[in-house]
Amino acid sequence: MPIEILLYIIFAAITALFLALFQYRYKSKLKGTKLWVLVLLRSVSLCLVILLLINPKFESINYYNEKPNLVVAIDNSESISFLKEASTAKEILESVTSNTSLNNRFEINSYQFGNALRSTTKDELNFNASSTNLAKALDQLKSIYDNENTAVLLVTDGNQTLGEDYSYFKAGDDFSVYPIILGDTTDYLDLKIKQLNVNRYAYLKNKFPVEIIVNYSGNETVNSVLTISTGNKSVFRKSLEFDAQNTSTVIRTTILANSGGLKNYSVTIKPLAEEQNIVNNNRTFGVEVIDQKSKIALITDVIHPDLGALKKAISSNEQRQVDLVDVDNFNLDSADYQLYILYQPNERFKTVFKHINNGNFNSFVILGTQTNYNFFNKVQTNFNQTITRQTEEFQPILNEGFDNFIVREVNFEAYPPLTSEFGKFTAKVQNEVILFKTINGYNTQEPLLLTAEKDGQKLGILNGEGLWRWRAQHFIETQSFEGFDVFINKLTQWLSSNKQRKRLNVDYDSFYNANEAIIFNVQYFNKSYEFDDTAELILRLEDEGKDVTDYPILRAKNNYNIDLSGLQPGNYNFSVIHNSEPVRFSGQFQVLEFNVEQQFLNADVEKLKRLAKNTNANYATSDAYSDQINKILEDNRYQIVQKSTKNIVPLVDWKYLLGLIIMSLSAEWFFRKYNGLI
Repeated sequence: MPIEILLYIIFAAITALFLALFQYRYKSKLKGTKLWVLVLLRSVSLCLVILLLINPKFESINYYNEKPNLVVAIDNSESISFLKEASTAKEILESVTSNTSLNNRFEINSYQFGNALRSTTKDELNFNASSTNLAKALDQLKSIYDNENTAVLLVTDGNQTLGEDYSYFKAGDDFSVYPIILGDTTDYLDLKIKQLNVNRYAYLKNKFPVEIIVNYSGNETVNSVLTISTGNKSVFRKSLEFDAQNTSTVIRTTILANSGGLKNYSVTIKPLAEEQNIVNNNRTFGVEVIDQKSKIALITDVIHPDLGALKKAISSNEQRQVDLVDVDNFNLDSADYQLYILYQPNERFKTVFKHINNGNFNSFVILGTQTNYNFFNKVQTNFNQTITRQTEEFQPILNEGFDNFIVREVNFEAYPPLTSEFGKFTAKVQNEVILFKTINGYNTQEPLLLTAEKDGQKLGILNGEGLWRWRAQHFIETQSFEGFDVFINKLTQWLSSNKQRKRLNVDYDSFYNANEAIIFNVQYFNKSYEFDDTAELILRLEDEGKDVTDYPILRAKNNYNIDLSGLQPGNYNFSVIHNSEPVRFSGQFQVLEFNVEQQFLNADVEKLKRLAKNTNANYATSDAYSDQINKILEDNRYQIVQKSTKNIVPLVDWKYLLGLIIMSLSAEWFFRKYNGLI
């Protein structure tokens, strides 16, 4: 006990004894045993009260043993079963988790991964994950066991189909990865289609490009033939030659789209006689041939990075052609456009506005710091901006009630602000707001981006410049421009379309690979074109075999959706039907036969070796996994560590002290009562 606490107790005891003697001895007739019993009881009560007032603090130290972590991460993808290693993976997991030496030394946890990581047991392994993201799994494990001494037994074939290159993963001295390699480590003669690049859309009577990357594994000189065909007709053919030095080639060609609709093509490499895996010699792809192309005019009087971002985003969909036009060169007799985008208009746009108003054409106006708002307010009567001659930056926030089309591709709240005129913006026509303005997190309820319809004319307003920053931010977040470009294309598609608004809209793709998610998003509106969240919708699916199946469509946040993942390759017709209203949406899509997990012949040994080296660990093949376990047991980095926790507890927190005071005072009262002193 610290000397300071001891002195407090002695002081409290002496003071309490002195006060008790003064109370019962001074001018008191009590003598003998009664006096000293009462003095003792009163001294105890006073001593405890004084100690509570002083409130000394006591320290307590608890000791415990902390084991290092041993994580068993099992690859649960289809490639493991394809390489006939499923039983080996389960055997390794069972052997590790039941090993007495390991359990005494480590805190053992087991996980499975495909595209996502989750805890597992041997019985939960089914090896049916359609993709593998090793880098993501390692990053998640590092986050779970951050700053803890951890060894990871990575049971995998090393074949990754998604994510960054895991072989360069580094996590520090307290996190090491020990690969146990599943699958054959021998290099066999193999030809495979490594990558196939093709656009999903083409235009009738146009040629669309196809790029194919073919890889060869082997040392011999071999010859083969690559063929692209549709149905029973070959549309392209090329001879290939490989050797030990020439192990890869890129084939580029163009194919004529001579008829409209969904077209299915097959790419085939003639197998070598010695090849063991010919699944990766075939790939299929689909193209939707469109027989019309919309034209959009992007009219400007300034040079701004927004123009490039807009043109690239809209042009990413080959259904659209974007012409960047200087306002001074705008020709009223030029080609017919479905949509006019007016970027930061000023007095020079007078003729353009007149042309749009007279022809009742669709338009999309983007306002900013270089806009002449006096001119804008006068040249049209649909919108008005209060002029303050001051600028402000506005953050976007999505209007969850917007329902002209489905918005699900972008995270607007994380986007940089747009710059525009400070002051109230008023829409004088019926409109629907896509994005509201926020300032410092406060929603102003003023529109930043809106759409409107008036007398059959589609109108759009974006009240801010800096759109290029949004596209760049989306790339930073996702390593792709696709989501942002899809949103811009949906916006321009709605603005450029003159079709009557539909009560039932379905968002889907024309082609899906067999191993990817097949999700349909559906919006249903009542007769007043208000989103109806009480509808009962079904999707009626008909496959090539004429089997018809009905699926219920479930309510989501501000739409309905259905997940059809797992469909077999083939052509499908579908209809979305309301249970009581005469509304229907019909379409077709195709599931292409492609299993990325069956493209591998053996394990990726080199990457797993590099991973082990980068994390200061060793690797082993599956038939020598016991050696890997012994190496971990012998590694001095993984020792049980004794740790301690010190708790400082003030005396006032000791609840039993109050009980002792009550008992002491009660005993004194009863003693006095018993002896007639009260």
